[in-house]
Amino acid sequence: MRLVLTVTIPFLCVGLLRAADDTQTDKNAPTARNYVHHTFSVDALALSGTGALIDQGRNAPHEWGQGWEGFGKRIASGLGTHIVKGTIQFGVASIRHEELGYRPSGEHGFGPRLKYALLSSVITRKTTTGEKTVALGRISGDVGGGFISRLWQPVRLHTVASGVATSGLLLGADAGIHVVREFWPEIRHPHKHAASTD
Repeated sequence: MRLVLTVTIPFLCVGLLRAADDTQTDKNAPTARNYVHHTFSVDALALSGTGALIDQGRNAPHEWGQGWEGFGKRIASGLGTHIVKGTIQFGVASIRHEELGYRPSGEHGFGPRLKYALLSSVITRKTTTGEKTVALGRISGDVGGGFISRLWQPVRLHTVASGVATSGLLLGADAGIHVVREFWPEIRHPHKHAASTD
């Protein structure tokens, strides 16, 4: 765990300093404005609340118990994980000039669009050249969030296996969110899309 913190903290500091240079206006660029919007938005609170409700129903981790106290711990844990993940993600993406956010594929057909959405969790574009690159910001944010969140979890979850499992869940959640964003126009307006394909 100390190794994870030793490796992560420099990225956090450098990334936040670089994100403070808010000269880019692209909503997918790792700027301070985008960092604050992404990390402290209503969506972040809603996702943390949803995760807390699911964990409350599962009583996970059981050491936190039920009731308002357990629910409060689960919300705080979800928000803490999200903040750590977002800070690392924006820091690394800023250093590497990686786009954040999601750009629709522009593809046609379910299969190609689904493939694009899933791959966009691990592949992004450079803000400087537009070329494709590995999304190290997003991946390191998920891994860092998964492992650092072990610090406030019950002792039995202070394990590498638990960190890996949480990192995988975070990466899977990113992939799921990208799929929803890719198909959101059709989900939101199914009749309009059906009429345009007739």
